[in-house]
Amino acid sequence: MWLKPEEVLLKNALKLWVTQKSSGYFILQRRRGHGDGGGRFTGRLVGALDAVLDSNARVAPFRILLQVPGSQVYSAIACGATAEEINQHWEWLEQNLLHTLSVFDNKEDIVSFVKGKVKALIAEETSSKLAEQEEDPEKFREALVKFESRFNFPEAEKLITYYSCCCWKGKVPRQGWLYLSINHLCFYSFFLGKELKLIIPWVEVQKLERTSNVFMTDTVRVTTANKERDFSTFLNIAEAFRIMEQLADVTLRRLLDNEVFELDPGLQDPTQITKRLPRKEKLHEVVDCSLWTPFSRCHTAGRMYTSDSYICFASKENGCCTVIIPLREVISIEKMEDTSLLPNPIIVSIRSKTAFQFIELKDRDTLVEKLLQRLKEVNSSNPLHCNNLQNNNQNSLAFGSMCMLGDDEPVCLGTEASHGKERSECENENNYLLNAEALRSDFHQSGMPGLDFGKSREQIKESLWDDHFVEYGRTVCMFRTEKIRKLVAMGIPESLRGKLWLLFSDAETDLASHPGYYVHLVEASMGKCCMATEEIERDLHRSLPEHPAFQSETGIAALRRVLTAYAHRNPKIGYCQSMNILTSVLLLYAKEEEAFWLLVAVCERMLPDYFNHRVIGAQVDQSVFEELIKEQLPELAEHMKDLTALASISLSWFLTLFLSIMPLESAVNVVDCFFYDGIKAIFQLGLAILEANAVDLCNSKDDGQALMILSRFLEHVKNEESPLPPIGNHHAFFSDDQEPSPVTEIANLIHDSYEKFGDHSVEQIEHMRYKHRIRVLQSHEDTTKQNVLRVVIPDVSILPEDLEELYDLFKREHLIRCYWESRSAVSERHDPSRPYAEQYRIDARQFASLYRLLSPWTCGEHTDLLAHRTFRLLDDNMDRLIEFKGLASCLDVMYNGEMNEKIKLLYKLHIPPALTENERDSQSPLKNPLLSTSRPLVIGKSNGDAVDYQKQLKQMLKDLAKEKDTKTEKELPKMSQKEFIQFCKTLYSMFHEDPEENDLYQAIATVTTLLLQIGEVGQRSISLGSGSDEFTEDLQPEASASDQDAVFTDTVKTPHKDSQPSPVTEGDWTVSFEHILASLLTEQSLVNFFEKPVELKPKLENAKLHQYSLRTNGMSCQSRTEHAKPSMQ
Repeated sequence: MWLKPEEVLLKNALKLWVTQKSSGYFILQRRRGHGDGGGRFTGRLVGALDAVLDSNARVAPFRILLQVPGSQVYSAIACGATAEEINQHWEWLEQNLLHTLSVFDNKEDIVSFVKGKVKALIAEETSSKLAEQEEDPEKFREALVKFESRFNFPEAEKLITYYSCCCWKGKVPRQGWLYLSINHLCFYSFFLGKELKLIIPWVEVQKLERTSNVFMTDTVRVTTANKERDFSTFLNIAEAFRIMEQLADVTLRRLLDNEVFELDPGLQDPTQITKRLPRKEKLHEVVDCSLWTPFSRCHTAGRMYTSDSYICFASKENGCCTVIIPLREVISIEKMEDTSLLPNPIIVSIRSKTAFQFIELKDRDTLVEKLLQRLKEVNSSNPLHCNNLQNNNQNSLAFGSMCMLGDDEPVCLGTEASHGKERSECENENNYLLNAEALRSDFHQSGMPGLDFGKSREQIKESLWDDHFVEYGRTVCMFRTEKIRKLVAMGIPESLRGKLWLLFSDAETDLASHPGYYVHLVEASMGKCCMATEEIERDLHRSLPEHPAFQSETGIAALRRVLTAYAHRNPKIGYCQSMNILTSVLLLYAKEEEAFWLLVAVCERMLPDYFNHRVIGAQVDQSVFEELIKEQLPELAEHMKDLTALASISLSWFLTLFLSIMPLESAVNVVDCFFYDGIKAIFQLGLAILEANAVDLCNSKDDGQALMILSRFLEHVKNEESPLPPIGNHHAFFSDDQEPSPVTEIANLIHDSYEKFGDHSVEQIEHMRYKHRIRVLQSHEDTTKQNVLRVVIPDVSILPEDLEELYDLFKREHLIRCYWESRSAVSERHDPSRPYAEQYRIDARQFASLYRLLSPWTCGEHTDLLAHRTFRLLDDNMDRLIEFKGLASCLDVMYNGEMNEKIKLLYKLHIPPALTENERDSQSPLKNPLLSTSRPLVIGKSNGDAVDYQKQLKQMLKDLAKEKDTKTEKELPKMSQKEFIQFCKTLYSMFHEDPEENDLYQAIATVTTLLLQIGEVGQRSISLGSGSDEFTEDLQPEASASDQDAVFTDTVKTPHKDSQPSPVTEGDWTVSFEHILASLLTEQSLVNFFEKPVELKPKLENAKLHQYSLRTNGMSCQSRTEHAKPSMQ
């Protein structure tokens, strides 16, 4: 098959490949060990290595290289599994290319031509293979069945794709199958009788990279906290790696950054065009087609993207042509007659009396049917807009007027479709009178000397743009080509700037789709006080204070309304510093409501995750910027070993789009490029600035000097063509009396940025973001972990390394359940905005799972009951969630506590709130005759004598009473008889299967009988103190024997008809914690049991091995049971 041309060094390949044929520009090679009958040792070694690999994953034994005469660098352009296959490719090259190449004079042109031809062949092969897979999904179904049976995940764990590959275990490759699902990377191999199962959650991946090892030149390395795993011999390693990146990125953001993402592989195609669509848009179809482009008078090959509310087109040649068509602008979608010149055509007509012709559409009828259905849904969701289509076809988005509405309707901006009553209410709302024009219009400074040149330049620019609109369109549906990028780089005219910002960002569609939305937000938000509004008020007068528009209440009031309305719309972001500077500039060039929707576009689409308390998006882009510096400016990177200093300097460039550190008249040109090209424009401009100052930066002595160099340079970036008077920058570092720096023209700086650093596409930047977002998010997770451990370590005796492993288990338990639960349940338990110790929390079921794995108190079937009681005890605030500190403190008592602390914990687990009313009334299992109080209690001594212990009971009670008086600690509530029975049940369960089981049972029987009699003594003494003459001070066990036996045989026996349930009185049976502790201390076997040292580490190691399998198996069974219930009914 044909390969995407990739350079190889022939010198390093001679040991593995043998040349069989060669021509002027091509070489056909065979891999050693294939087809040569064994041969030498090298051939046998290579052949043996290839033989153990699966047939679908072997290195192809034949390949064709493109050679450049006089160079040691070759490019692989084809490979084949058999000699026949590779010979077919060779014959094609000889028949179709060899004769053509002779017409080229330049060797570079030959290489470029051949590579282009091969890429076209690959595109044809790929499209045919995709079609074949869609028509025959049986292979995928078979793989899905194997995935489910091998890993036993719940049904919610969707398989995305699978590959045949090798997993390297040391120096040994294990051939098997790699399964990529929404939450996990899984590998299965059965080789030489050994089974290997590997499960790596995406959320634990710390690094994904393509690398090489001693044996393989191209592998995918997956790095987690504890291990590195290498996977190789993919048939298409680039595709596999791209999907891994996307899955890791989506999962990490969904689980660690608390973001809402629906996994839609189509939407993960990070093209320039799909990045402009709203985040909620769901991509439905991606179809190859051609679009008629009138400016080039031909059909341009490309790809159509259709989503809920858009039809988009992007040419195959990057930057040639893109089109965005909101369905709300569409009037009709029609099929045309199919001809040989126009195969499978459709016509999309829009409101501005323009039509788009698409041809070569596969499955045209189905596509048109779906588009018409979506068009109907869009129109039905906005019927007023639908009615206005016929009345206002040509004026709504035209540039003829700078206002969306007439000038006589300045107040109800965007509410022209509202009822008359709503309109009058809006007009009467004088407190929130919205600006009907951009602030630039109200505060335009005219008549100043020296501005005539700038005005004439503006007129020339306006003329160029008018010509462009005539040829390419003037609405949101315009053809976007390289020509418009050049016009933008020159600087948009002042009169068109706001409107073009709306079109380029697609805020125009948001504005038109939400009539009255901003007005209602303003009414709902103004006057309310919260942290966001306090911060907004503090920053209002710091926003462009040098501009006259913000030296008046008009500008300040508009800024307040926009920022407050946005904080009300998106409380997750609320208000962040730098939003005020950006919004101030938006208000200068756009009407108030338009400025609001521009802010929405920037914060929620164009700079995602920039404006929040963790600024994850900005940190990711700073890491990407560092990588670009290393790649594009290696000398500067070599001099400045630590690029984090440059990254910290450049952070404000990204957060404020250079508005805070450049003169305003220059910075708005940067904003022009940003709205057209997105963050790519900021990256390339940042590189151009560093390159312009590279010499000075290399000579700088420290970070402070580097900061001064860049700040001085940016302060002197001027815009000589601007018609506006120069406005000083209050963020400047230098005063006017310092030595002047050379002036740099902003147009030249932007031109250099496109010429030298504009070759990075949006797709490349997005792939770099994938890699660095993993690192940034995992870095935040490490910070959280270290801060939690720092808080917990002083309060427990668990070793720090064991506590760290315990935290990992706690977090993993949280995540395992998050994989397949509803989004609301996940967000309740994980909130990155909370304090570190409260970010991860688990519920009762998760706690019970960890308790079974980690607790030293195993009680058989009673374990789950004890786990839920422990959870209720730790859940102080009754929110049904506990934090890591609660788990750690509980285990610390179990493993490292003194005996009295362990008994106190057990005691607390058998009184409210840990013990519930239902559990207290459960039937007692204690029917052992050893517990009868009808016989005297005797204690055996070592010399064989027996002593009646009952005589010592009163003395023990007196001693305990004295100790109680001396204690200052809050006294624990006394335990009732029913609670005590549950306490005994727990003790019996704990001793099961212990080596000293018989001795422990005898001891606990003795202690239990003693405690029952102590409780009886207390009960009688209280009754005696209340004035009863029925009892004497002496113990009378015989008199109460029948009653006590009744308690132990059936604690929930129905009372006799004649008897009435007695209310709780002061004479009820109770026993205190001190009684229980003192009684237990009398039995050495019990003391030994509770003071026996137990190691936590073996439990942690076992939990790491079995936590995942136990939880996934349990959830899988639960999922299938729940799934089966409806069918059984």
